[in-house]
Amino acid sequence: MEKFGYRFSFGPWNIHEGADPFGPAVRPSRSFDNKLDAYKRLGFDAVQFHDDDAVPDLDNKNHAQIVGESRALRTRLEEMGLRAEFVAPRLWEHPLTIDGAYTSNDPQARAYARERSHKMIDIADALGTDLIVLWLAREGTYLRESKDAARAVDLLVEAMDDMLAYHPGIRLAVEPKPNEPMDIAYLPTAGHAIAIGFKTRAPERCGLLVESAHAILAGLDPADEMGFGLAYDKLWSVHLNDQNGLKYDQDRAFGSINLRRAFDQVLILDDHRFYERGVVGLDVKALRTQKAEVAEKHLSNSLQTFLWLVERARSLDRKAMQSCIEARDYEELDRLILAHLMGR
Repeated sequence: MEKFGYRFSFGPWNIHEGADPFGPAVRPSRSFDNKLDAYKRLGFDAVQFHDDDAVPDLDNKNHAQIVGESRALRTRLEEMGLRAEFVAPRLWEHPLTIDGAYTSNDPQARAYARERSHKMIDIADALGTDLIVLWLAREGTYLRESKDAARAVDLLVEAMDDMLAYHPGIRLAVEPKPNEPMDIAYLPTAGHAIAIGFKTRAPERCGLLVESAHAILAGLDPADEMGFGLAYDKLWSVHLNDQNGLKYDQDRAFGSINLRRAFDQVLILDDHRFYERGVVGLDVKALRTQKAEVAEKHLSNSLQTFLWLVERARSLDRKAMQSCIEARDYEELDRLILAHLMGR
C-alpha cells in the first residue's frame, strides 16, 4: 500500500464494544493484546494511548511499577514495528473529577489531577514519546455561574505549567471540543487551544490536535481549524473522523458523511506537507450494530479513504483551479472540484 510518506495511528478505544447510553454492548470485549495485533495488519504505524491503556490500574501503582510496565510495553511495541504516538491523561472517570480536574472547584480534585498528570508523563517518557495530548473532557460547566471562566483559564495554565516544569522535554497538544461530556467546555476551538499555550511558561512546547468531529460540533470547518494550526506551526496531530450534523460526537469513519469536507482536510494537510510534521490519527468507531467479526473495517476504510484523497489532492489540476480563481469564476471552480472527486 502506497502511503505517500504518511504514518497512521489509532487508539485501543477505537476497537469498541458498541455500547451507547441507551443500550448494552453489542460486541464482545477484546483484550489489549488482541487489539495490538491488529495495528500492522491494518496498515498502521503508531498507537495512541491514554495513560491507563498503557498501565492499567494506574492509581494503585508506584513509580517503579509504572515505569517498569511502560518500558516493557515500549519493547513490545518496537518488536512489533510500532511506536507510541502520544499519551493522554484519562481525567474524566475518577469520582473526584466529575466536576472537572484541572478546573475543579475542589482543591483535592486539582491535586489529584496534577499527580495523575505526572504519572502520565512518566509513562510517555518510558514509552519514548514526547507528545502529550490534553483532551479537557470535564474542564467546563453545566452552569456558567458555577465556575469563573477567567479563573478556569488561569487554573489550566497553572496545570500546563506544572507539566512543562515536571519534564523539560515534553510537548503539550490541546485537543479542543466545544461540549460533551460538559455542556459548556473551556477551550472549544483551535484558536482557544493555541492562545492558552502563549500564556504558559514554554509557549514553544504547546500546540494543537484537531479532531474533525469536534470542529464540526463547534460549527466550524475542520480544514480551516487545521489551517489555523498550520499557520502557527502548532498542528502537531490530527484525529480524522466524520460527523453527521451537530449531534453527539459520532466518530464516524473518515469521509463517510461528507466526502468533500474530508477532501478539504486532506488537501490542506498534504499541501502543507503534514507527513513531515506529524502522524495522521484516526479516531473512529464502528457502527453500533456492526458484527464483531468485521468491526475493524472502520479503521482500514478510513485509512484507505485518506490515501485515495491524497491521490485526488495530488492529481488536482492546479492551473485550472488558479484560472478559475483569477477569473473569479467560483461556480466553475466548484464544478471542477466536484468533477475531480467523481473522477469525471
